[in-house]
Amino acid sequence: MYAIVEIAGQQFKVQKDQKVFVHRLSAETGSKVEFDRVLLVDNGGKISVGAPAIEGAKVTAEVLDHVKGDKVIVFKKKRRKGYQKSNGHRQQFTAISIKDIKA
Repeated sequence: MYAIVEIAGQQFKVQKDQKVFVHRLSAETGSKVEFDRVLLVDNGGKISVGAPAIEGAKVTAEVLDHVKGDKVIVFKKKRRKGYQKSNGHRQQFTAISIKDIKA
């Protein structure tokens, strides 16, 4: 059984007991969160598609940790002009574990 759910503006294909990194959520570590914007559920070959979301469907998850992603380097250069600029950042993520999918 899997579901396609929208979390923080992005769509994820999730299964039970799967660990997913999503954009930073404002929930505390160890707390339970519910996502009710479920777009598709596949239950052993029986597929339910929402228009746009399935009514009454929920995905329950537990917040494991708040982490930072790998450093991304942004380097800009214009040839023959002496211009080069280096910048970078680390994205904030939340690690969640999917506990239950209800269709």
